[in-house]
Amino acid sequence: MPQPSTALSRYTVLDLTRVRSGPTCVRQLADWGARVIKVEMPAGLDAGDPMGGPRGGPDFQNLHRNKRGLTLNLKQPDGVDILKRLVREADVVVENFRPDVKDRLGIGYEALAAINPRLVYASISGFGQDGPYADRPGFDQIAQGMGGLMSITGLPGQGPVRVGIPIADLCAGIFAAQGILVALLERETSGQGQWVQTSLLQAQVFMLDFQAARWLMAGEVPKQAGNNHPTSIPTGVFPTADGHMNIAATGQRIWQRFCEVLDRREWLEDPRYASSAARSENRDALNAAIAEVTRTDTSAGWVERLNAAGVPCGPINSIDQVFADPQVQHLGIATPLKDGGEAPVAYVAQPMTLSRTPSSIHSHPPSLGEHTEAILGELGFDAAEIAALRDRKVV
Repeated sequence: MPQPSTALSRYTVLDLTRVRSGPTCVRQLADWGARVIKVEMPAGLDAGDPMGGPRGGPDFQNLHRNKRGLTLNLKQPDGVDILKRLVREADVVVENFRPDVKDRLGIGYEALAAINPRLVYASISGFGQDGPYADRPGFDQIAQGMGGLMSITGLPGQGPVRVGIPIADLCAGIFAAQGILVALLERETSGQGQWVQTSLLQAQVFMLDFQAARWLMAGEVPKQAGNNHPTSIPTGVFPTADGHMNIAATGQRIWQRFCEVLDRREWLEDPRYASSAARSENRDALNAAIAEVTRTDTSAGWVERLNAAGVPCGPINSIDQVFADPQVQHLGIATPLKDGGEAPVAYVAQPMTLSRTPSSIHSHPPSLGEHTEAILGELGFDAAEIAALRDRKVV
């Protein structure tokens, strides 16, 4: 079996999260070697994670690799006491309860920081820990809509469209992990932990990026542009003899090379297309003219010729084609992990590499409570005490 990364191996993380945003955050730490304990309700006391049970569906496996599993009933005082014993030695707690739930259970930031002032406590919510929407349940698509993304996604006039991944969930999780790492770095100076907070809404608004800046700085309300880039023309999807491809022929030098590859040098002198501003003004006519030419060859043919000329372009791959791509394979983005006699499972690896302390996918997700006895044993519980806790459905 592969060995864990050493990058974050000195940190212990208690994972109280569910569904996607929180597990995404913790995965970022687990893949870099943090010692993660995933805390779940005992069997029969909870509906369970909707992404699957023990080594459940692909979502569950993708999010919970590299963790140990502990069952703990936080609705019982004894369960909360065990969690607090874990907190004394932990570095990080991550939770994505609705804001009022953790305080009702007695495991909010102030309660746990009183036990361990060095604790970094990370909270992910739908809309923030306070404010007029704090008590609302959060869901990715709701955040996509409220955060403006659906108003700029899709073809002009077709109505709002969600993107094909839970981008608010994913980004909130990644930003929470970034906040945790910042807080851990700061702790090296101050010796104190702190409360890291983010939400699906904050993450989604932040990811508007230049589209948000167009409104805040220039008073422009961006609209749906379909496959056309809103400001750089021509950039978009163009038909080919066997499908479609993306082309980004922006800037005068690239535009010139593009016209030469398409054997349309006359476009360089055409006043409708001669400048960037003119191409933007006449984008519909230009796109139609380009499409007439690109339909005459295959996607692979155009990709080869345009890339050879230094014109950015690429195929539009289905997911199976993504993982068959030679560059994707070279980068090792799909990482197989074999466990004993089982067939290997391929996981999506981290998208960045470190030269000395790379990330590692070293263990499959735990089954429900798989490591409960071992973790409680580390806390000093003997076999009889653990059996009694099971009988009372504390673990």
